[in-house]
This record gives sequence, C-alpha cells and structure tokens, in this order.
Amino acid sequence: MAKPNAQDKTDGDPFWSVPAPEMLRRLRSSEKGLASDEAAERLASGARNLLAPKESAHSLALFASQFKSPITIILLIAVGISAGLGELTDAVIITSIILFSGLLGFWQERGAAHAVSELLAMVQVTADVLRDGQEKVVPVGEVVLGDIVVLSAGALVPGDSLLLESKDLFANEASLTGESFPADKAPGVLPKDTPLARRSNCLFMGTHVVSGNGRALVVSTGKSTVFGRVSERLKQRPQETDFERGVRRFGYLLMELTLVLVVAIFAINAWHGASGGRSSITDALLFSLALAVGLTPQLLPAIISVNLSYGARKMAEKKVVVKRLVTIENFGSMNVLCSDKTGTLTEGTVKVRSGLDARGQESAKVLFLAGLNSYFVGGVPNMIDSALRSGCDSAGCALYKKLDEVPYDFIRKRLSVLVEKDGRAMMITKGALDNVLSVCTRGETATGDPVAISDVRAVIMQNYERLGEEGDRVLGVACIEDYPSKTMTRDSEKGMTFLGFVVFTDPPKNGVKKAIDDLAALGISFKMITGDNRLVARYIARTVGIADPQVLSGPEVAKMSPEALAHRVKAVDVFAEVEPNQKEAIILALRKAKNVVGYMGDGINDAAAIHAADVGISVDDAVDVAKDAADIVLLEKDLDVLADGVREGRVTFANTMKYVFMATSANFGNMFSMAGASTFLSFLPLLPKQILLTNVMTDIPEMTIATDAVDPELTARPERWNIGFIRKFMLVFGILSSVFDFVTFGVLLLVLGASEGQFRTGWFLESIVSACLIVLVIRTRKPFVQSHPGKWLLGATLGIIAAAVVLPYTPAAGLFGFVRPEPVFLLMMLAIVGVYIVSAEAVKHVFYKYSHA
Repeated sequence: MAKPNAQDKTDGDPFWSVPAPEMLRRLRSSEKGLASDEAAERLASGARNLLAPKESAHSLALFASQFKSPITIILLIAVGISAGLGELTDAVIITSIILFSGLLGFWQERGAAHAVSELLAMVQVTADVLRDGQEKVVPVGEVVLGDIVVLSAGALVPGDSLLLESKDLFANEASLTGESFPADKAPGVLPKDTPLARRSNCLFMGTHVVSGNGRALVVSTGKSTVFGRVSERLKQRPQETDFERGVRRFGYLLMELTLVLVVAIFAINAWHGASGGRSSITDALLFSLALAVGLTPQLLPAIISVNLSYGARKMAEKKVVVKRLVTIENFGSMNVLCSDKTGTLTEGTVKVRSGLDARGQESAKVLFLAGLNSYFVGGVPNMIDSALRSGCDSAGCALYKKLDEVPYDFIRKRLSVLVEKDGRAMMITKGALDNVLSVCTRGETATGDPVAISDVRAVIMQNYERLGEEGDRVLGVACIEDYPSKTMTRDSEKGMTFLGFVVFTDPPKNGVKKAIDDLAALGISFKMITGDNRLVARYIARTVGIADPQVLSGPEVAKMSPEALAHRVKAVDVFAEVEPNQKEAIILALRKAKNVVGYMGDGINDAAAIHAADVGISVDDAVDVAKDAADIVLLEKDLDVLADGVREGRVTFANTMKYVFMATSANFGNMFSMAGASTFLSFLPLLPKQILLTNVMTDIPEMTIATDAVDPELTARPERWNIGFIRKFMLVFGILSSVFDFVTFGVLLLVLGASEGQFRTGWFLESIVSACLIVLVIRTRKPFVQSHPGKWLLGATLGIIAAAVVLPYTPAAGLFGFVRPEPVFLLMMLAIVGVYIVSAEAVKHVFYKYSHA
C-alpha cells in the first residue's frame, strides 16, 4: 500500500484547494482519526515530527564521538606508524590509554544524555488527537500524517493541517506572516494560488490557537511543513548563550597556547633526535602529540555535560525541570526576574465580588449580562470566565441562544457575544474598562434611562480608581439591545451602552513577600509585568513588600524609543497595562541594560517574552505555546520553587568553574614545565604513554566534581563567565605549579642524580599527587581546611594518589617505563607537595583579595 504523501501538494494539488473528504481519502484517514496500530506504523516508517533532529543516543555513535579530536586521530595514526616500526608494546599501551579515556567520556555523557531525556519526558509538549475514535494525548513528535488533531485556545499546531470543523477559531500566525492580529480560520476550499496569509482553511506548524476550537487533518509534518522548510533554509539554531560562548573562548585560549608550545617542544625534541641526543623523530612526534592530548581540555565537553545534567537532576528534585541544559548558567547568573501578577504573586483563583452600575451601586443586571457573556464564550474559558460562569444564573442563561462571537484579542482587549431570546438579538461586550468605554456612546442612569457617556464618564472613572486602589480587578460591561443582525464583526463594537463594572478579587499569596525577599537576598530584583491597570498593580506590589513601587504603564512604554526604555527599565518595579508585544520589548530593554533576565509566564500572550528572555520560565500547566517556548519549566507555580532552582543552578555553575580553574592551573603549568624540561634534558621528560596515563588519572577525580559541595558565598550572588578572570587565574596558578615542577626537577637531577627512568617516575608521581591535592585548594575561596569536599571527590582524589604511588612497585611498572623510586625521593616529594599546597593557599588568599570574578 502506498504511503500517504508528506508534502503540502498532494496529487499535484495544494491541500488548501482540495475538499476535506478527498484529502481524508488520499491520506487514508477518516473523521474518527487513525487506528492506533496504523499511527504506530506510520511513525515507525517515517521521520518523527521534529524540526531539529534529536541528538543521536546510539551508543556506538556516542562512543565514536569521543575520538573526533584531530589531535587524537593524528596520535592514533602516529601510533600505527610506530607499531609498524616495531614498537608494538608501546603502541598497544598508548592505544589502550586513549580507549580508556574515551570510555570515561562515553560513560559520563551517556549517563548525562539519559538523565536529560528522562527530565524532558516530564514536560513534553503534547497534542490532542483522535485515535480509534477517541481523544488521546500524544507527544507532538508522535503526530503523523492523517491524524485528526483537536485544537483549543493555547494549543500549538503540530503540523500543517486542513480544517475539518471550527468554532470561532483564531490563530496567531505572526511567526510565518508577520501579522500580529489573529487570523480567522474556517473550513472550506480555496483557489490554488491563495497566498499564505489568506489560507483561512489551513493551520500551520509553528503557529498557535488564540481562541475558539476546532478539528484539523494533518497533511504535513516536521521538515516538510512550511515552517520546517523555512527553518531548514535558515538553518536556525538556538542563540548561543553567554555560557556556551565562554566555553568556546576558553577552549580556544587553551588550544592556542597549547599548539604554540607543542610545536616549539616538537622542534626542540626533533632537533635533539636529529643530532643523536634522542632516539628518533618518531619519538619526538609521539611525545608532542601525546603532550597535546594531555594538555588540551578534551574532556571539557563531557565534564560540562555531566555537571549540567547532574545539576538538572538536582533542580528536578526542587520541582524545576530544565529543558535546555546550557540555560542553567543563565539561571544562576540571572539578576532580574520578571513575572505576571496573577497566579504568581496572587492566589490565581479569581472570585467575583460584585456587579456595579456606572455609579458604583450594586447591579444584578450587570452581573447577569457579564455571566451571560462568559456562559457562551467558545474555547477554553480563562479564570475570569470560569468565575463568572460558576456564579451566573445558568437556568436564565439557557433561555438564550448564541448567534455569534468576536473572541478576545490582546489589541481590542474585549470579547463580544451575540445572543438571542424571544426573537430579539443582543450584543454583550466585556473587557478592559478603557477599551469598553472607547466603543460606548451612552450610559445608564440609576433608573436605566439612557444618557450620553460624557455625562457619566467622570463618576465611572472615580469608581474605577477607588476599586483599583483597593486592589480589585475591574472589567467594563456594555451592550446593544435589539441588535439588528444575526452576525457581527469587530466593527460591530460601536455605539454601545455602558452598563457598569464586574469586580473581582485575587488576593496575594501567603508567603510571597518572603519569597521576593529571598530572591533579593540572592541578588535578583523582581519586576511585575501585567496587563492589569496601574492602580491594582501598585496595590499588589505594596502588599508583597515593594514599599514605594515605581510604575510604568503600557501607553508610556509605547511612546518611548528602545534606547529610552533601556535607560528607564532598571528603576521601574511594576509595568502595568502592557500589551503582549510590549512585554517582549521590556525584556529586550532589560537585556540591553546589561542584565541577565528571566521571564516567568504561562499564557498565550507570554510566549514572545519567554522566548526573548535569557531564561524563559513557564509552569507545567501552562498553555502549550508558553511551555514550548520556555527553557525551564516549574512543576509548581511558586516563587519559592524558583529560588530553590536558582540556588541549584548556581551550584552547577560553581562546580563547572572549579573544573575550568583546575584545568587551567594544571595544563598551563605543565606546558611551561614541559617546555622548560625539553630545552635542557638529553632525553624525553616523559614518555608518550606516561603523559597519557597522567592525563587519564588526573581526569578521574575531576569527573566527580559535579557532586562536590559548594560554599554558600559562591551561590549568594549571580556569577557570570569571565574569560579575563580565568586567564589571570591560569597565569598565576599555572606559573606557581610550574615553579614546583622545576623544584622537583632540581631535586631529581641535582640532589639524587636520577637516571632517565627515575626522573620520569619521580615527575610522574609529583605531577599526579600535586594535581590531585591542589584540587582541594582550588575548589574553594576559603582556607581549604574550612571547606569540606564532597565524599566522591575526596575518595577519588585519595584513591588516585594511592594508585599512583603504588604503580611503580607493581608488575605493570615496566610496561609504562617506571622504576622503583628511592625512599628518600618519596619523602622529598611529600615535602615539595606540602610546600606547594601551603604556597597555593597563600597565593589564593592574595589573588582573591585583589582580583574580582
């Protein structure tokens, strides 16, 4: 049987020009959807419905990726040449060490990838589809051609689809058309040449439903969708974070220094070899390449993956799920958090307090008509509609028949329904007070007599301000009785009669003041961004502990240039009466003002701001479009949960920086030492296999760094990647390390008169012991005796030191070219390492006193 066509053209016809029954036939589907077995077969035989393919989890591919470094490949080739020249034993040992190092990275990265996939499964974006005639929730990646998707407000469109039925369905297609106003959608057949923006019978992947509901047939998925083809052409990828940029620059810094010194060391050793002082040019090449492998931060990606995945697991224990690991650094660096008011600062359980007429008197008529409006709202009701429905006279509402609806949008900020009773039609509108008043020409007296709106506007505004100052949310209600038509449009909202207010309460959460204080203690300033009026916003801000909130309104934002807004935003505590696009502008202005900004939202109108923030935060019960845009998803909508997550994010970043400091101090010091030793020794300072063994053994403790304890002061304030600080750290501690290497050289050559084997064994031991113990100093800014390392780090450190000391006394010593060290050297080594540790502690104290990260 032929597979369904996966393109937006089927049998030569674009799908928007094909009748729905014919398209169902071509895709071998029905209005009851696919059978589960058929859907599974289509999923197995085709690509998953993803724009960006998931990283390969295939074990063999992951293992092979551990050896993709050009230096490692060249070294393996050189080892092969060496084996061909008869040095088989050394070739086998070097190859074994490289394979073991690769296994370490593979094991760590595989565990990290598995942990991340488990976390992502907790917050998958899903789609409602019909399978076996029943609605079923499936991950978006499992939607296939021929699926019937069930759509409602807030749902992401999982693939290019042909509408089968709809009710007041509007979609936001700004990502494809650039048009911010929602597009009206309805079933039908359109001409083949209909442009994208006018395909009213289609829904497209990458867009989302703003209001209404409907069902649609999926005709294209993944990269074959309109959005998928655009993404493929542009090769879009997530913007590089500050952390990723820092890792890249750090890697380049070490690579540049390493390559310069390695080339110099190769030249020196090659010259010695050519003049007969060393065995051969091949040895010099192997030595230089092994040195390059040992000195480049080849395990940095694995270490970072492990640290971030471990941090993600710890954050998940705090009910914070990380979707994109690299945002953990931004989460820890965040110094400004923006959030909506409802559900975050307040309980999020809106209750109707009363209905008032234009003069502020109790009005059953206003309450009933507002409830009637909400009773007939299509799609998924919001909290306000739910509150009005629960309190309305459902029996009275049932006497009416709904004729039409103009859904709410974030430009009009109104919602209108047209109802009919006893042959008389009435249009009822509710929404933001200013927006409702703008379409009213009349008001009512206390007796219901009509008056010009200008006669009652002053008293309306007085009541509005009084209610706002008391912290109440207010919606305006208006109507047109005896409406002359059975249908209406947005343009019908004019010449209306203002009836009064519906008043809601949404009290602040218990403990929210403490949560904001906790965020402030972490160096994070909190800013409220809300569509509510400035009076309510100021009241809530004061209630939660912002003593004198500075408020900026949406209309004021609209008049400001991006530069002026960036200058102003830092001092503002509350942004009120803002439009959805202004939320994004505020976030971008805060970022332009050199802040690391988080935005927390859960609604349709929050998606753009979530995407624009350094850290986009949503909650597990958010609408799909908000959850999809987020980097981090909270399993509880609670600022306390957020503060816990920030602390864990900072722990992760701090432990990652520990590895960076360890790598820089050890690597840079070894580069200097190796360069210096190569200039005056008549033999190779270390054999290639000894360099690689040193590299593997010192990596093992560092791979436990993710579990290390972190001093409280390292998580108290936001920290950011600082390449200048790292470079300074590398120079200071690298040179200090090299000084004690040269002290060891002096003891071995001048005091003990060491042979080649004794020199290599002695330096190997000193390198391992000092590199492992210095970790305990560098990992903290305190005196190391006052900061206790994690048990895994301490255990691995002591275990590797013991293994290094014992190795020269085992049968394996000969394979690696080691000899038994003199007991007097072991005592001298302990003294050298002891002085090194004390010196490092002293230098650390001075360094942090005069240097600032």
